[in-house]
Amino acid sequence: QVQLVESGGGLVQPGGSLRLSCAASGSISVINTMGWYRQAPGTERELVASINSGSANYTESVKGRFTISRDYAKGTVDLQMSSLKPEDTAVYYCYAERLLRNYWGQGTQVTVSS
Repeated sequence: QVQLVESGGGLVQPGGSLRLSCAASGSISVINTMGWYRQAPGTERELVASINSGSANYTESVKGRFTISRDYAKGTVDLQMSSLKPEDTAVYYCYAERLLRNYWGQGTQVTVSS
């Protein structure tokens, strides 16, 4: 089992920055991929960024603005978000894939508004 706890969401103006953090606990030694999804009201959950074995992937809309990083020893994954846009507003969920099963955090709200 893996437990995930996110932090770092909030309200930011367009063009601003936020850093999301996620800490895994439990059986973290065989976690494969970690990353972030987001879900805006009335939309499906979408993959924002993921990282595995040092290789990161991003959805097209955040490339060049978001950076994912991971501490494999500590079981943490961060998402640095810059040049934020109103369309980035969503609940952001941390996830971890372990032995072909996905685990989810509780979600953290990110609101980009003036």
